Amino acid sequence: MAQQFDSIVIGAGQAGPALAGRLTKSGRRIAFVERSLFGGTCVNTGCIPTKTLVASAYAAHMARRAADFGVQITGPIHVDMMAVKARKESILAKSRDGIETWLRGMENCTVFHEQARFLSSHEIQAGAETLSAKEIFINVGGRALIPNMPGIDKISYLINSTILNLEELPQHLVVVGGSYIGLEFAQMYRRFGSEVTVVEKGPRLVQHEDEDVSATIKEILEAEGIHIRLNAECIAFDPAEKGAYVHMTCDAGDPKVHGTHVLLAVGRIPNTADLGLDKAGIQTDEHGYIQVDDQLRTNVEGIWAMGDCNGQGAFTHTSYNDFEIVSANLLDNDPRRVSDRIHAHNLYIDPPLGQIGMTETQVRKSGKPALIGTRPMTKVGRAVEKGESQGFMKILVDAESKKILGASILGTGGDEAIHCILDIMYADRPYTTLQRAMHIHPTVSELIPTVLGDLKPLE
Repeated sequence: MAQQFDSIVIGAGQAGPALAGRLTKSGRRIAFVERSLFGGTCVNTGCIPTKTLVASAYAAHMARRAADFGVQITGPIHVDMMAVKARKESILAKSRDGIETWLRGMENCTVFHEQARFLSSHEIQAGAETLSAKEIFINVGGRALIPNMPGIDKISYLINSTILNLEELPQHLVVVGGSYIGLEFAQMYRRFGSEVTVVEKGPRLVQHEDEDVSATIKEILEAEGIHIRLNAECIAFDPAEKGAYVHMTCDAGDPKVHGTHVLLAVGRIPNTADLGLDKAGIQTDEHGYIQVDDQLRTNVEGIWAMGDCNGQGAFTHTSYNDFEIVSANLLDNDPRRVSDRIHAHNLYIDPPLGQIGMTETQVRKSGKPALIGTRPMTKVGRAVEKGESQGFMKILVDAESKKILGASILGTGGDEAIHCILDIMYADRPYTTLQRAMHIHPTVSELIPTVLGDLKPLE
């Protein structure tokens, strides 16, 4: 006989535990099902461990640059990968354990550490137990896509989760994929001391960004000694005595690269294939993403999908915002929609990229009459003082409404400064509100009003 609950939450990523807290406070008795590690991608294989490693890599990079700041360090800089890994494990364990402890101690919440599978539209199999509820919330996340490339089954390779377990420094890391995950690991391991090659099938890195952003990112990485191979068609693999050979056809360069380690970073897929969604009649697209409406409801009444598995975003912040949308609509009588949010993301290479709203390319395609303002980071005092003056700022404005359309800040502090612009966009205020603001000196943000005061027509 099925155990009866008011609600079932599947998956302990960013949206699930927070929703469990709201549901139990509303008086609901819930079942929480998680098959693996509490905290999901962000805590275990994403944001927290990678940004912890990025911090260690930054420390090594700055130690090598110490003389630039008048600081003398004698002898070569050595990175202790065992210590780096231990620091990473310590930080993520606190988050993971904290989430599990919170859920297990939550009143009216029963935790099942099992694989969840649908038996019907309102019944779940969790291990040996059958659970039933009128409300079911799916928050199962995603994982690395393994590409169907020739020879991939003949070599040992790493993905974003398994590379976190390395205790040795790769002699030569070949990264297949030139977007967020691949570039963060590429720069990180180069700073740890590895030789690094990035192999990208397309004509430029992070192709969804503007061309000037892509070009500048390439310059930043190449300046640190990272080899970039673009237009890499016909990528294939062969085993080597140590590592693997990566074959490619490029415009220039050796058609074969030997790597002691190969990292695959070519995309993500949702963790939906083994949920038995067909038993519930839940619709997915051709890639396995659960189809949802503007309030994250599936086609089956009483079932919602949140986080990476719904195809509405692949970030921790979009997942948490999914929780906010679902809980506001369900519990607060506060209509909120996915379409209300403004696209925003960061790329955590160093210096970082913050991008919000429309890109320049998208604005041009829209045909909107627009204004544009730019400023190189060499003209941002804070960046120059820190010795980190790579990159630039770019802001796009609707010429008629005076509303900000989008912005990119590639430079030191760009991941934080971008929020000055984002908040004005959410407030639906004209750019002049921000232009006339008095910001604090010396900061990166203080130059945003300056950029807005020098807008020119987008030609």
